[in-house]
Order: sequence, then structure tokens, then C-alpha cells
Amino acid sequence: MSAPALVLSALALAYLDARTLISEDLSLIFRTSRAASTQQRLERQGKCNCFYILEQYAKSQPTAVALRFPKQVKPYPKKQQPTPGSLDDLFVIEEYTYKQVYDIVIKYAAVLRGQYGVTAKSIVAIDCMNRPEFVFIWFACWSLGALVSFINYNLTEHSLVHCVKIADTTHLFVDDDPKVVALVQPCETEIRNLGVKIAYIDDALRAKMQASAPYRASNTDRGKHIKLTDPCLLIYTSGTTGKPKATIMPWRKALVSPSLYTATIRLRSSDVVYSAMPLYHSTASFLGLLAAFNAGATYAIGHKFSTSTFWTQVKLTQTTYIQYVGETCRYLVNAPPSVDERAHKVVCAYGNGMRPDIWREFKARFHINQIGEFYASTESPSALTNLQQGELGIGAIGKYGSFASAILYRFRYRIVKMDPEDNTTILRNPATGFAMDSGVSEPGELLARITNPDKVGESFNGYYGNSQATEAKIVRNVFKKGDMYFRTGDLVRKDENNFVYFVDRLGDTFRWKSENVSTNEVEEVIMAFDNKAHIEQVVVVGVQVPKHEGRAGFAVMALRDPSQPPDPAKLAHYLLAQLPRYAVPVFIKLVDKIAVTHNHKIQKNYYRDNHQFDDLPQQEEEKPREESNGTIWWLQGNTYVPLKRQDWDLISAGRVKL
Repeated sequence: MSAPALVLSALALAYLDARTLISEDLSLIFRTSRAASTQQRLERQGKCNCFYILEQYAKSQPTAVALRFPKQVKPYPKKQQPTPGSLDDLFVIEEYTYKQVYDIVIKYAAVLRGQYGVTAKSIVAIDCMNRPEFVFIWFACWSLGALVSFINYNLTEHSLVHCVKIADTTHLFVDDDPKVVALVQPCETEIRNLGVKIAYIDDALRAKMQASAPYRASNTDRGKHIKLTDPCLLIYTSGTTGKPKATIMPWRKALVSPSLYTATIRLRSSDVVYSAMPLYHSTASFLGLLAAFNAGATYAIGHKFSTSTFWTQVKLTQTTYIQYVGETCRYLVNAPPSVDERAHKVVCAYGNGMRPDIWREFKARFHINQIGEFYASTESPSALTNLQQGELGIGAIGKYGSFASAILYRFRYRIVKMDPEDNTTILRNPATGFAMDSGVSEPGELLARITNPDKVGESFNGYYGNSQATEAKIVRNVFKKGDMYFRTGDLVRKDENNFVYFVDRLGDTFRWKSENVSTNEVEEVIMAFDNKAHIEQVVVVGVQVPKHEGRAGFAVMALRDPSQPPDPAKLAHYLLAQLPRYAVPVFIKLVDKIAVTHNHKIQKNYYRDNHQFDDLPQQEEEKPREESNGTIWWLQGNTYVPLKRQDWDLISAGRVKL
């Protein structure tokens, strides 16, 4: 074969592979098989504990940097325009090699064991902001075989006591940061009355650690017969749908998930992962720190997410991978240009929740070629991944070739049809009683298979001490009698290329005028209005209106400039042209910013509540307010007008047709 023919053949094969993803499928199968083999070996050896990974690298690459911590020592200069390099002295970079981390960990282990009585039977809660001590205490507990729970450091009073109580906590280690201390102290007595020992991670504790001799517990002290299904960590749900629940994280997740994901995003020992996401969340702790440690790489701990210094910290820590959650990418895109936003070495941004409408803009503005979007939840037994480059797969949460898709979406996942009258209920075939697969691009709930219904814990460990909540996540007899699946609670769709896209949370999709409305779709249409000249962010929910069936669309819009809201008539004309009438929001609320959880996830439940209509102006007021924040419009005919108290009373009485 001639040289030109060989070149053409190679190009044809490359194109075919790019379209069919054959090489990616084969790589996935190889990685999965290798991970399964590794986890079985660790279980046989009784080494199902990530402490051994730290110990391994402390011996094999003792001088390699394990942790970097950009510690802020000066306030951000708000009154002067930053110039290249002018923000560098805001931070001092603390570094810890793998050997140094290991030595500190086993010294803390000595203190925890000798002075606080922590053993393999203890359940130790860590209430701490992002800082190296969080990692040291965490791994010290693991070195002793203790079960660890991560507390959201924003909690106080009843929520904090609830989290401590439901986990049968024996010890609570608290950050000495004044903000955290102020939240813990009001309920400290109540927590101590539960029999919990409380200690602050302060200078006194650090002095004890430094003066202590190291203590490396024997392997049998950590547990002679540790299994992959045994719990290693408790991570709390966000609490946006009720009180937080303690999700049981097994060693299987701590060992296998980071291993698989480092291979997926091609993380190497020479890389640096920067994350300002809270370590008490599984994205940062499992797919951030544990992923970096699994690869022998460096993990850079951002104390707290900040748009003004994010890229400076990325630059100073020599980061090659950045991590995101929820709306953080939008915050960065909406932020003014930073002097350091392109002065970095980042090759990949990875996380979950990047919205399609900013995906291209994020890559282009910050010169980042790869996006490692993944789909997972803390408690879900499985995950989807999409290492996205170029144009193919933008917006997808899962991207696999035909071969892997045929296996995954038959034996691992299913996307099932939902009842059109109640989109939280799986639609079943009247003749068979079994669920039905969704069609191409048809939204359906993503279910994750529980491989052995007789041993549910091998796939899904559930919630600590809450069998009712655990059972609520399981659905049985889905495609055959006796089978079992985990309900993700998310609507997704799979296109003709086998790419999977997030559609909505179940319950976020609401029914109005006998039609289902996707909040995600409406949000994307609104964000495209007037090239984003007025609207910084939007969230859409369905709200119950008295005397009306279903839920009416309610859009909450955060404005770029509160004094310059969009023209209501133009906005209405645009939405009526872009969306079916039933999908056009009936109400629009103008706000300065969108309410989010501690982990930057939008609090949709907050906006679903009818208290949004409590503070409406009276009819005689000529202007709704001097400022737009809090103003509500409603769709009257073909335009939006300010909603007054008298209007709402008529609507609530069913005397106005919406």
C-alpha cells in the first residue's frame, strides 16, 4: 500500500474511532476489569483502607508533594485594579510531601487514640473548613480503623445536633475558625449531653500532635477482615428535601471510584488537582483528594471558593486539573476578567453540573480543552462520565460508544418511561406489569441496577440508621420478577449517538395545562434572551396556585444590574415565540442573586413555596418598588406586568384565567 493510501486509511480509522468511540470503550472495559481485580486482591489481603495508599506513596515517593494549601495572608485589594502578579502575595503556599503527610497522620493518630480514646469502634465527626488539618484528622481516624463522618461546617443548632445524633457519633473534632466555632458553641452542651467528646482543632491540639511519638496501628487493629462493602465514611445529603441523611460510603467507593476516574480523566502523578469545593462533599473528598492520592498526584486545597482569586490560586499551586460543582463554572464565566484567568497550566476541568449554555464559553474564555463532566450522587451505586473534547458531546453527562452502551444500558443502567400523569411514577406495561425503556431522546428516569438483590449492600449501602429512606430509593420487579434497581430521581435522555443528557430532577419537571414542562429547557431558553444582556442566572420551578390544576411556571431571574431589568413586553414576546404557551413562565421574580446550598446547588424547593407571593404591593402603588429586587411579574395576555396584591387575590380565587 502506498504512503498516501496509508495516510488516508489512518485518517479514516481515526475518524471512525472518533465517531464510534471504540478505543474509549475498550479502555473502559480494561479499566473496569483491572479495578475489579485490584479490589478483590485488597479484600483478600485485608487492606480495604485508603490509609495503605498514603503509606505506599510515603515509602515509594516520599519527596513527592501530596498537598498544597494556598493560605490567604492578605485581604483582596478591592479599591485598586489588579495587574499581572499583583495578587500573588495574597497567598502563602503551604506544601506537604507524601512522607510529611504520613508522619503527621500517625502522630495525630497517637493523640486521637491516647488522649481522646478513638478506636476502630469509634464514629468520628469532622466539622472543619477546607484546610490540611481536615485531611490529617481524616486519615488519622482511618489509620485507627474508625468510621468517619463529614459535617457541613455551615450547620448549627438543630441541624448540627441532628447530624451528630443520627450517626451515633462518639467524637466531634471542630475547626477553630471563629465562624465555625460560633456555629458550634450554641449547641455544644446539647451535643456533649449525647455522650459525644468534642475537641477543637486548635493550637493546643497541634502542639499535642507535634510533641507526640508516632503511632502506626497494626493492620489487625484496623480490622482483620475488612470487606469492600464495609462502611468507611458517612456523608450527609444536602437536606434540600428534608433533614440531612447520613449516606453510608463503603470502601468499595473509596477505593474503586477514584481509581476508575483517575484513568478516565487521565490524571497522572505529575498532575496537580485544585478544588475549592468543600471536602465534606463526596465530589471533593472522593473524586478530588482520593483521586489525586490514588494517582500519586498533588491535591491543592482551596480554603473557600472565590471568583476574585480563583485563577490566582490555580496559577500559584501550578494546577493542571480544576474541579467544579454545580454553578461554580457559571460564577466564573459571569465574573469580570481576571488578570490570571489564562496564566495557568490547566488541561482539564472536571466535576458535575456544568450547564450546556456556558460549556463552550467556559472552554473558550479560559483556554481549557477538556471537560470531565460526570453524573453521580453520593449514594448512587454507579456513575456516568464524559471526557469531552472539541465539539462532540458538549452538554452530555455520559458519553460511550455503541459497544459499551449496549452493555451499560442493559446490565448496569436503564432509562425508563414515566407516567405522563405523574412524572414521579414509573410507567408500567398494563399487560406485563414491568417498566418500559424510553425511546431515543425520550426523557425517562435513570435507574442503576442492584446486581444482587439478595445482597443489596454490595451495590447500595443506603442511609445510616434510616431503613425507611433506604427502602424509598429502591424499586423492585422492574424488568423481571425479583430484580431490583436504585432510583436516581433524575430524568435523562439518550440520543441516537448513545450520549446521555440530563433533563431534570424528578419533581422539577412540572405539569401545567395537562402538559409536562421541563424546567431545564425553559431555563436555557430564558438565558438566551437578548444575548444575556440583562440576566445573569435563572431558575425555573412549578408553583401551586389556588383554584388551578397542576403547577404554574415560576422563573426567578438574577439580574446583572438590578436597576436595568429586561423589557417585560420584549421578554414575553420572545418566550411566546420560543416556547409552547404552556411552558412560558406565568410568573417571573427579579432578584439580586439566586439562593443556593452550601455546595452551590440551586435551592429549587425554596422557590416552590407559595411564600413568594406574601409580600406583594397594593394596587394603589404606582410603582412596584424603586428597586427591582423582589418584584414579581405575571403574564397577563401576551405581556408581563407587575403582580399586585389585588391581582393575586383574583388569581387565587380562580377568577383570572392563566
